[in-house]
Amino acid sequence: MTERTARPAPAAEAPRPPAPAPLPTSVLQPLGRLRHDWPRSFADRLTAPLPGVRALARLAREGAVRPRPEGLRDIPLLPFEPGPPPPAGPGTVAVTWAGHASWVLRVGGLTVLTDPVWSRRILGTPARLTPVGVRWEDLPPVDAVVISHNHFDHLDAPTLRRLPRATPVLVPAGLGRWFVRRGFTRVTELDWWEAVELGGVRFDFVPAHHWSKRTLLDTCRSLWGGWVLTDPAGRRVYFAGDTGYGHWFAEIGRRHPGIDLALLPIGAYDPRWWLSDVHTDPEEAVRAHQDLGARRMAPMHWATFVLSSEPVLEPLTRVRAAWERAGLPREDLWDLPVGGSRVLVP
Repeated sequence: MTERTARPAPAAEAPRPPAPAPLPTSVLQPLGRLRHDWPRSFADRLTAPLPGVRALARLAREGAVRPRPEGLRDIPLLPFEPGPPPPAGPGTVAVTWAGHASWVLRVGGLTVLTDPVWSRRILGTPARLTPVGVRWEDLPPVDAVVISHNHFDHLDAPTLRRLPRATPVLVPAGLGRWFVRRGFTRVTELDWWEAVELGGVRFDFVPAHHWSKRTLLDTCRSLWGGWVLTDPAGRRVYFAGDTGYGHWFAEIGRRHPGIDLALLPIGAYDPRWWLSDVHTDPEEAVRAHQDLGARRMAPMHWATFVLSSEPVLEPLTRVRAAWERAGLPREDLWDLPVGGSRVLVP
């Protein structure tokens, strides 16, 4: 009789953790998509209520809307190195800071302008502190324009009039009519988490902590946001537009992992009680970069227009200090001068 050894009863298996929820994907829309059924207001997308009468009265009482004279002394020290964008082929990602939130992006063989403002002055502000970093005549043919929202320092009618009316323009929901009235024929409106493709490059419209207003009667009638551009090789550039700090950065990074370069605002933040809901300060910009999981950061939205009361050079010194405190590699902070360029090496 053959001896058999009884097998031990199998141990109860530990319950497996639930599988992570699939990442939501942006809805791909056709180029040229315009809608006439957007909500009348996007105020439900606000991160925080807009300032009321008391806040406006306090701002008027304190008069903290411009730097003190000592805060303007460093205007001659603002970094300014004008020049044309570098050569860039289909496999190159290159960025050139023209000033404020205006970038010349070379992605997947396309030349893309972000929030182009080439005017010397915009409504309600003094003239530029620094000239535009790239002469209009030095621009390559523009393949597309992306707009973050309709504030005058981001949507500049005189600059846009320089463009051929057949230039593809990608805009937030509710803003398409503004461009159509001005003769643009290739306008695409997107909601948050929607995307289009152009020339092999994907453009995803993502949320921001901000608002919109251009006249007395159109508060929050159009949307606001940022853009993630992804080239055919999967390299990603995130343009934040105009934004305060908040939860959206982590969500953007979760849905768009592996951002190679984040273009983030660091200026127009003081006084904080007035501007914290809509503009990141330098320390918050570094936190946003970390929330995004981005590899590199290029500061913007400073050194161009006087929009608030911090000293003009303070955003740069504070962002450098915050970057160092965070222990991040110095070479990954692309603190460009106005007009400066960098090429993303694969």
